[in-house]
Amino acid sequence: MDIMGTSLRVCVDDLDSAISVYERLTGAEASRFQRGGVSVAAVGCFFLMSGPESEMEILRKITATIAVKDVDEAISDLTAVGAQIVAGPIPAPTGRMLVARHPDGSIFEYVDRNPGA
Repeated sequence: MDIMGTSLRVCVDDLDSAISVYERLTGAEASRFQRGGVSVAAVGCFFLMSGPESEMEILRKITATIAVKDVDEAISDLTAVGAQIVAGPIPAPTGRMLVARHPDGSIFEYVDRNPGA
């Protein structure tokens, strides 16, 4: 699997306040989108997330978002090492995503940038 980068996930109560902090720290401008009932802002290598507690409780369990070249290839590699696919693949803003639990119990989101798939 080709890992192209990693984004850190930060759950916040006040997205607007957090955006200004992370824009200043990274020098990057926030890109906003909705994911279900959760408001997300991508700022540099950070995904800032805010929303209903029922959804945030689940999102807090995911350690990081890993950008990969191809989600299908990631599935093959993940299952080969004993990881469990717990969600997906499903469409995402940039292509497709899945959530996997590694054999050590860590949970990661994998996303590709393959909107045509």
